This record gives sequence, C-alpha cells and structure tokens, in this order.
Amino acid sequence: MKAVIELSAARVVASSAARGAEAKAIQVLIEEVAKRTGVTWTQLDSLPSEPQQQPLIIAGTAAALDSLIQHRSELEADIGRIQPEGFIVHVAAQAGTPIVYIIGKDVRGVLYGVGRFLRKAVMSEQSIGMSVQTHIVSSPSFPIRGHQLGYRPKTNAYDAWSVEQYEQYIRELALFGANSIEILPPRTDDDATGPLMKVDPLQMMIQLSAIIDSYGLNVWIWYPNMAEDYSDPEVRTEELAEREEIFSKLSRIDAVMIPGSDPGGMHPVPLFEWSGELSELLQRYHPQARIWLSPQVMKYEPRPWLEAFYEQVNQEPEWLGGVVYGPHIDELLPVYRERIPQKYRIRRYEDITHNYHCQYPVADWDLALAMTAARESYNPRPLAEKHIHNQFAAYADGNISYSEGINDDVNKFVWSDQDWNPDTPVIETLRDFARLFIGSEVAEGVAQGLLALEQNWVGPLIINDQVEVTLQQWMQMEQEGGPQVLNQYRFQMGLIRAYYDAYVKRRLIYETELEHKAKDLLRDAGRLGSLNAVEQAERVLEQANAAPVAQGYKQRCCELADELFANIGSQLTVERHFAIAVDRGAFMDTIDAPLNDANWLRTQFRLVHGLADEQVRLLHIRQALSRTNPGPGGSYDNLGSYRSAGRVDPGMGGYEDPGYLHSPRVAPSIYLLRMNEEKKRALGGVPLAWAQHVNALADTPIHATYQHLDPDSAYTVKVAYVGDTVDAELSRDCWVRLTVNDCYVIQDDIHVREGMVTIHESSIPQEALADGQIKLTFQRMRGFKRLNVAEIWIIRQPVQL
Repeated sequence: MKAVIELSAARVVASSAARGAEAKAIQVLIEEVAKRTGVTWTQLDSLPSEPQQQPLIIAGTAAALDSLIQHRSELEADIGRIQPEGFIVHVAAQAGTPIVYIIGKDVRGVLYGVGRFLRKAVMSEQSIGMSVQTHIVSSPSFPIRGHQLGYRPKTNAYDAWSVEQYEQYIRELALFGANSIEILPPRTDDDATGPLMKVDPLQMMIQLSAIIDSYGLNVWIWYPNMAEDYSDPEVRTEELAEREEIFSKLSRIDAVMIPGSDPGGMHPVPLFEWSGELSELLQRYHPQARIWLSPQVMKYEPRPWLEAFYEQVNQEPEWLGGVVYGPHIDELLPVYRERIPQKYRIRRYEDITHNYHCQYPVADWDLALAMTAARESYNPRPLAEKHIHNQFAAYADGNISYSEGINDDVNKFVWSDQDWNPDTPVIETLRDFARLFIGSEVAEGVAQGLLALEQNWVGPLIINDQVEVTLQQWMQMEQEGGPQVLNQYRFQMGLIRAYYDAYVKRRLIYETELEHKAKDLLRDAGRLGSLNAVEQAERVLEQANAAPVAQGYKQRCCELADELFANIGSQLTVERHFAIAVDRGAFMDTIDAPLNDANWLRTQFRLVHGLADEQVRLLHIRQALSRTNPGPGGSYDNLGSYRSAGRVDPGMGGYEDPGYLHSPRVAPSIYLLRMNEEKKRALGGVPLAWAQHVNALADTPIHATYQHLDPDSAYTVKVAYVGDTVDAELSRDCWVRLTVNDCYVIQDDIHVREGMVTIHESSIPQEALADGQIKLTFQRMRGFKRLNVAEIWIIRQPVQL
C-alpha cells in the first residue's frame, strides 16, 4: 500500500499574473475537487510568509511559477525536458510543508497537469489524498487530440444538453488530454431543431466556441456542403452568406473540415475550387484558421474519385491546412500517407461510435446482439479501440473522433489517452476514468467491469459464459454502491449493458428452443394435418411473448433507461425518450426483437393458409423445413454464422485491417427484418440467414473454398446475394461476377438490387471439379461499393443410372 498525503486542508498557490486559460485550469482544479469531496480549497497568489504544516498545491506554467518553486533541484531537469502541452505533477513531502507541484510547459500544460492530478487523486467525502511517490513527467505524442460534439437531433444525447452540460463534458475530455473540440453548423443532413433542444443551434454554436476557447482548446467545425449545385451563382452567394454569418459570430475557429460526401457530393475539382474561396472568407475573420478536406465518398465510384482528389492535393494549394482520414475512404492509412504530400498533416476522423455499418465494426458480432443492441448502443470497446488507434498511429498527426452521442463515452477517453501516449495500458485509463467520474471506492470494479462488457460481445452469445459473470459483478457493485455511485450516469451506462446482455442471452436460449419445438410440430404435419400443425407451431412460437423469460432483467433496463434520460438526455427509445430512429441509440426499442426464425415461419404459415389443397400445403411445409438442405452429398453455408464464415478467405484479416478494406467481414442486414409484410411475402419471407452476411468493400473479392467434392458428380451452386440498404439520394444497386477456380465465369453481371435479396443458381463446370476442390470468387463489377453474400448451397445433382 502506497503512503498517501492528505490534502483536504491544502491551499492552492497560483501566480497573480495567471489569466485566461491558465486561470481557468486553476478554477477547474478547485471546482472538481469540491464537487467530489465537498472540500473547498483557498487560492493564494503567493507563498505563505510563515512556515505552516498545511499542504500547498502550487500550480501554473513553469514561467509563471519561477519564483514559487521551492524544490528546484528536484524539478529543474524535468522542467527542461517537457514539451509543449506537457506537464509535471510532483509530490515533495520529505520534510516540512508537503507540496504538490502541477507545472505546465505552457497554459495547456497546466490544464493537462490538473487533469492528471485529478485522475490520480483518491477522493471521498471531505477527503482527498495523493501518493507521496507521485512524480509524473509527461508530454503528448500527437498534436491533434479531440472529439466531435454535434448539437443536432441525429445524436443520441447531445441535442438534449444544456450549455452547462456541454461545458462539463468538454472539461472532462480536456482532463484526459483533448485539445480540440469539433462542432457543427445549424444546417447539416439533419433536422435543424428537435424536441429536446434547449438552445437555438446557432446560439449554441456561438456559446460552444467561446467555452472551448476559454479552456485554451482548438475549435474545429465540421461543415458539409449541403447545396445541390455550387455552380449556380445564386446558390453560391447564399452558401457564402450562411458561412460568413457563422465565421463572423464565433469568437474562435482554428479549422474547418469539409467532408467530400456523407453528406455532400462534389467532384474534387469543384470541391477544391470552392474550398479555396471559403478559405479567403474564413481568414477574413480568423486569420490563422485553415480549411481541411476529407476525401470520404459514397456518391461516386470510390477509386476514380479518390484519384481525382490526390491529383488536386498534389497541386499543393497554399490554403489547404491538411487532409482528413475517416469513414468511406477506401484506402489504408499507410497508403494514404504515401499519396499525400508530406507538407500536409493528416488528421484521423475515426468512427468510435457505431457497432456495424461503420468504419470499424464489432468483429464477428453475434446476430442476436446486432438485432437488439443495434448500431448505437453503449459500446465500451477499450481493447479494440486501443488496437485500432495504435495500428495506424504513426501515419497521422492525431485524431478528432466521429461521434453521434454519449454511447461511445468510454471510447472517447481511451482515444484521448492513446493520443496522449499510445503506450498507456487500457486498464490504467479505465481506472482513472472510473476513479474520477464514478468514485475511488469502485474504481477497480468498474474498470474491470468495462473490460468484461467488451468480452460479452466476443464469440457466439449462446455459449459465452462471461455474460453471467459480468452481470454478477455489476450487480454486486449496484448492491454495495451508495447514491453517489448509483446516480452517476456512467455507472448506469455500464449497469444497463450488463443487464441487457444477460437478458438477450436468456431470450436467445429460450427462443431457439421454441423454434425447434415449432419445427418438430411442422415435421409431424402429415399426421396432424397442415393447418393444425401450423396452428400448434404458432402457439409454441407465441410463448416468447406470452410467457417471456428474465423479465426482472428487462424491467431493470427500463428503469435505467429512464434514469439515463433524466441524467444525461440519453435517448434509448423513440417514443418515450425522443430518439429520431431505432438505429440512433434507441436500443431499448429492440430489446425484444425476435431472436429466432419466428417471423419467417409466420410468413410461411400465412402462405400455407392461402393454399386450398392439403397436399400442396404439406408440400409447402416440407419445402420450408428443407430451405437450407443442399441434399445428400451437398453443402450449405450461412456466411453470417461462425462456422460458415470460417470458409471464407480472411484476406489481410481484421487484426491487420480493422476497417476491413481488404478483408471480408461478417455484417448484419437488420433492415431486411424490418420490411413491411408485403415486401416480406414477395420474397417468400426473410429468414435470419439473410440478416447477417459476409461483406466486402469496393474491389475486395470474397473467396470461398470447398473441398472433398466428388469429381465424377455434377454440382450446381446457388447463392443468395443481399442488396444494400435503400438510400433516397443514391442507388445502392451493384453488379456481381462469380467465377470458379479463377477461370470459369458462371454468373456474370448479376444485378443485386438495393433492399432486396437476389438468388441465382448455376452449374459448376465438370472440369473445375477434377481434384474435388473448388474456389468460388465473388467480385463486385460496378455499382455501389458493398457486396453482400448471405448463403451458398453446393448441390450435388442426382446420378443418372
């Protein structure tokens, strides 16, 4: 046990010359200690004239504290080696008055030193302590460290925040080393206002700029081009006028980032010409501010568009401050760095907020979790985020993350800490996070609990015994924690995930067995009669609703969802909490999504009821039960399953290629399950096998190998292709080619329509079977950049005797 110096009676000494952001850092130190302990420190502007035993905390820049440092021999060398934004936190407690030094290389360094002090302090009611062995000398590894906080209804919490809540969150991000906050203009690809907004969007933008500036941090603006035609002079005039109003009213702007698309969609030539014009306008009001461009693209074929972007960058326009690397850039970051002139910095714009249909999806995520937790649930992924950060850290100058709300809260702090020092162990960040934001007494439990939540999502859910253990750990903290812990929204976020995961697993086990029982009844339809069998099978499936399991877990999730809405405006439902959509954080709306094939079976039941002849009804039932049967000697693969996904060549693999730019990945198609009944019936129902598939981006092929085939038999291959989600602004149709053994084209220019499932069956050339092994290669030829393959049947044809 380390010796601890008690600091509740300490006084804070800061230079009388401290102003602006330096004075703000001292204010943060005193206020954050008072919030957590009830202790209010007195601030002095000089050392006490008489020796006293009360501890002192001396805080400020090295220059400002020159006359106040009493232990110069201990600190001189360290002061000389800290870099810009760096700091020293040192306890000098050997003799006399105990002193804690918080020394910044510059004004920002003071704030980050205060942050490290608060992270390491042990705080409780009327008490604050610090290890007597504390000696931290630290400087940041990357110059760009921050997060996007967009005030718009699309986010799952930010739009409900007051100005005060925004400031507190910005302050907390700064305590973990963030030096940049990116804000959004009132007009984006979202509604201008929403039911939870307390402040006019432009007024919030103005106030956020001032708040960020008050901490001495950089103000970035994410500013998409929303007009249809920038070649129209009237449109151009209107767009410039909108931006001039914003540029002129914000007290600080350091950079404006313009995405190439999502939203927007200019070709690089007019994009660069327009951006140069904007730069002149921006610098009229903020002379040091620069324009940064992101070549993310969805509207065009990605490769030609990106090549045109490189061509423009290589002309090295003087107004360009740097370039951005983020979602929808189909190039590995090391390659991107090689193609960009070295004079330009690269800022990462990493998606840390989404679980799927995103830049860095949860690897091999169980379908039951994808259908329930969905795209924006609370998703602490500390180990994965550290790996993603460090895999490409050397090729950029830091990151300002892409975030859609509070669900990725843990991930933000992991990224900030890694941007400061990529050697920082994740568990150290989590301990600091839990100690500062939830409480010293539960810090270790919460830190380990967050790691456990990440492990809940690893592997098949139905056999993941970690889920129950994780819930037991969080429940014990819930039972033993006092109001100070239980009312912390960050504790509530972890707790609801523990209950939620356990509830989904219980349902998965239960509903899987109900499906098997229903199918057993259908197999007995010849004896029971088709309509009777269907009726009994329906009653069995309905037990999932009539006699549900683990309702105590669900009820606790509902209670926590309401508490989180009250605490932080977290919108976990559409109706009760005003989320704009289920996939925008409202994962409580999908907590009871069917986890078996009940909906597909019910479509079959309705089709059976529409048939007049008993024998035809029985035939339909048999065919439905045999949907996945490839016949004797054949093979069937649902490529979204753990077993079948292993048949696919992993390419680079998710470890080396976490964005899966050159590696097929398992991805959900939840939108198919949400089709209206008419569309489902047109497809003959939507089985769960279509709700998760193998996916490849851009020009990456999908290879699947089959062995142990009979060279003397004839085979066909049947494939279910899943079209991408329907988009109102651009077609997501694509065209596919299937080859065997890299030389036999057996399906060519197959049109895969967006929002639909396309099934094709083709013969396999006999000569391709000579050694009993075939390799199937699926290649997107043109159209939208995502290729999705859900199912493959290798069907052995009956031998003609």
